[in-house]
Amino acid sequence: MRYVSSPDYHHDGAERIGILLVNTGTPTAPTTAAVRRFLRRFLADPRVVELPRALWLALLYGVVLPLRPARTARRYQAIWSASGSPLADLSQKLRAELAGTLAQQVLAPLSVELAMLYSPPQVRAALGRLRACGAQRILVVPLYPQYCGATTGAVYDQVNEELRHWRWLPELRFIAEYHDHPGYIEALRASVAAHWQRHGRSPHLLMSFHGIPERYFHQGDPYFCKCQKSARLLADELLLKDQEWSVSFQSRFGPGDWLKPYTASVLEAMPARGVRDVTVICPGFAVDCLETLEEIAIENRTRFLRAGGQRFQYVPALNASAAHAACLAELIVQHCQGWTHLERGRRPQAARGTSA
Repeated sequence: MRYVSSPDYHHDGAERIGILLVNTGTPTAPTTAAVRRFLRRFLADPRVVELPRALWLALLYGVVLPLRPARTARRYQAIWSASGSPLADLSQKLRAELAGTLAQQVLAPLSVELAMLYSPPQVRAALGRLRACGAQRILVVPLYPQYCGATTGAVYDQVNEELRHWRWLPELRFIAEYHDHPGYIEALRASVAAHWQRHGRSPHLLMSFHGIPERYFHQGDPYFCKCQKSARLLADELLLKDQEWSVSFQSRFGPGDWLKPYTASVLEAMPARGVRDVTVICPGFAVDCLETLEEIAIENRTRFLRAGGQRFQYVPALNASAAHAACLAELIVQHCQGWTHLERGRRPQAARGTSA
């Protein structure tokens, strides 16, 4: 095997901790060509689509990529901003906010990088930047609160694939999930409470999570259970009664059964049973993206209103808020315990026989 050498050979530098945030990725432009490039990489990952390779690749290149990119590009055009892709822009802003928060809490030299699984900045490049700045200990933070093999598992795959080519390996840790972390639940609660304070409270809160094929659950993926627990904890913190909240799953792709109930079906059925005012939050998305801004806030809002709904509110993702950065910083400090006097105020003890 060919190993990648370090760009320099200084082995006695100050210890540096590297934090690698990882999100899914996004097309670089709201065009058919850019969307096709993104989908080709995204949907070719065996973690994302668990079908026999020969069968799936034939469908991907013969059916999906010729037809789907143009339709998806139009959806991206509806949410694209002057700053580009919302997911890319908000993820970078979150990285910057988190870096500033951590700088106030830690003593050790620290660098925070952002990577995307299926678009720039790629995992390989981000890890390379951490290595170049001397990070000898790296904590990987997948921006997926609820563990799922199709997302968090893909992060593990790409990080470890890149490190297979490194000669000098860093000490490595992963945050597998934070679906029930008190700081995460509190940040969600505060975001809903603040939204209701500004816009008025709805009688029902729908928590919509990204779906996965139902067979993944039967094969042992814990994602469904993690979503249910996040939802239950958030409902408890908001003091909601059982009839005041529910869970659904969105972004179904393909003909097979996915986790149910489907968000679109739930929203279309609500007015007939008397729920004409609803608030929707998507707790599984760290930052807003196509699935929240277009699928939920535009497409599903239209479905609800056409079915007889009167008011539809979408609570934005935590995005680059101070509360989100504080939650992630708390997680990072917890997972970096033992890495060089990390917590502010904790000083390394003087060696025996020397003065403090």
